[in-house]
Amino acid sequence: MIYKFRVILDAEEDIFRDIAIESDNTLEDLHNAIVNAFGFDGTETGSFFTCEDDWTWNEEDEIPMFDTGEVPGEMKTMVDFKIDDLMHQDNTKMVYVYDFFSMWTFFVELAAIEEEKEAGETYPALLFSHGELPAEAGQSGLRGDLSNDDIYGDFEDDFDDDDFDMFDGDDSFEDMGFEENWN
Repeated sequence: MIYKFRVILDAEEDIFRDIAIESDNTLEDLHNAIVNAFGFDGTETGSFFTCEDDWTWNEEDEIPMFDTGEVPGEMKTMVDFKIDDLMHQDNTKMVYVYDFFSMWTFFVELAAIEEEKEAGETYPALLFSHGELPAEAGQSGLRGDLSNDDIYGDFEDDFDDDDFDMFDGDDSFEDMGFEENWN
């Protein structure tokens, strides 16, 4: 069978590639097809992430290009998974990240399944290309703002100024004489 994917760059502009690939190819083959379709030089590594469900892009399990586990052979990699092991009508989404320094992030969605190959076509094949790859990786915000240092956001703890007044004027605390340590 032939799987047709729409691979969308996580960016403000619409930048995507439509790729056709044989369902029994590996995730490493899909990785190479994505790298070639977007014009990367292929010198960086990447990972696929399964999604929690078919309605969201929340990442679940990582499938890296190389085994980075503590015990060699313990971690399954892209070459260990055929595309149809993970992607099918009931599971149509994965996230792909290329170059962990730049964090090029892509949403990979299974758009169609064809029963037979097209005569004379070699796979993987780039079917359609829309938009130009920007000079630097960015993000649309669909995955959330991953660079936000304020992990608490608009946290409200329900305390007001009166809650912090409880020790004002209270001289009952004993002086332990440790002033020399604070100079």
